Amino acid sequence: MGKRSSRMGNTSLLVGEPLDVEGYPQAPSGLDLEQVHVYVRHGERTPVRTRMADPPASIPEHWQMCSVARRFREAVNSTTPSEPGTEGVWFKRGTEMYDGKTIANLCLLGDLTDVGKESTYNFGVALRKLYVDRLGFLPRTLEDDNQAYFRSTNVPRTIESLEHIVHGLYPQTQCAAGVIPSILVRNKVDENIVSNILSCPQLGFLELAFAKAAAARWNSQLQTLDGKLSKYINGKPIRVDGSPRASGILDTVRSAAAHGIKVPDEFWDPKVIDLIESAVADEWFTIKTEQGRRLGMGRLLAEMSTKMQTKVARGDKDPLKVLVYSTHDSTLAALCGTFDVFDEKWPPFTSSMTLELFKKAGPEKGSKLQSLLGGLWDTRSREEHYIRMRYKNRNLVLPLCAKEGDHLPGSPEFCAFSVFKRRVKELTPTDWNAECARETSSS
Repeated sequence: MGKRSSRMGNTSLLVGEPLDVEGYPQAPSGLDLEQVHVYVRHGERTPVRTRMADPPASIPEHWQMCSVARRFREAVNSTTPSEPGTEGVWFKRGTEMYDGKTIANLCLLGDLTDVGKESTYNFGVALRKLYVDRLGFLPRTLEDDNQAYFRSTNVPRTIESLEHIVHGLYPQTQCAAGVIPSILVRNKVDENIVSNILSCPQLGFLELAFAKAAAARWNSQLQTLDGKLSKYINGKPIRVDGSPRASGILDTVRSAAAHGIKVPDEFWDPKVIDLIESAVADEWFTIKTEQGRRLGMGRLLAEMSTKMQTKVARGDKDPLKVLVYSTHDSTLAALCGTFDVFDEKWPPFTSSMTLELFKKAGPEKGSKLQSLLGGLWDTRSREEHYIRMRYKNRNLVLPLCAKEGDHLPGSPEFCAFSVFKRRVKELTPTDWNAECARETSSS
């Protein structure tokens, strides 16, 4: 598996946004961090389907990139106390081909690779460097598992990603005796970290309608790429709703590039890949109707707002300081889109979004510091808590907080929590089942 041609200087296929610890902008003096919600896309993985395996693309069908943690010990309750050392059972996991043959270190489709395991571990290390070492916000040692909350979608690559993140953030040596971080998952019907079309037929209908609209908007433009790219997909045209779909092609070449696998030179042309990405982002991530936002992210945002409100109400009596969710590209895009700050780009592997809750810790009334800070601590303002949303290491200024009085004076990226909470309430389905029911006309 060779690397791409060195003559291609552009790296538009290689996109990555590792957590930037040194570049993190601290909040203005007088704001105290209270709680952090982290949403991170899983690490690098294999494509979810085999595509472009035939010449001249020749992207491998089989990826031997899953050697890390193939051997593991499954803890079990010992039923033979008289035999110390039987506290665990050793397994060696392998992948079998359709013909019964096995290949060492072979990944399944959609598997988290060794590269992805390393990047997610590094993400956890970066979280520790930022929130423990630099800011002193999180405790150096996890003394109580109620201080941290970890949840993943019930998909192997997100679960494994979160395992590596937790290991980087709070390895066993940094957990108090008897404290074991819990990684939580939900049944698919109960999931709210992603748009749940399984439980919400109306949302599935809306997403299908958005995809059809994207095809109508972009297929004529994608047609201009056929002369360059059709030879790599068995002479077929590249279309939003093609076979393979444009999203599948982008997934394959991006995954290959992330692992150093040679990708045809045409895909390194920024004009080519940017056009494909724009079409795919429109198909997958553009949900601008209020109903789509309510059904897609409403329940998750309601849960987030409730946890923040609990922190606001209870303060230090609520031990929960950090929540980490291991999820998918669609979640990051949907959260951004719901607040009208999506950049129309496919979220990279291990990219992340944080929502930080701050409390205004103003000086005592009449103090010299208060007079120096001036408007920041305007006693006429009753707002005591603010939200800062960050994505790809950048502060996001939410349009809903743009009006004067709806954000921290002089710092529009700090949205008043009351304003944020009000918008979340508007987005929260009042009757999930009723709103998700697919309306059918009677004959």
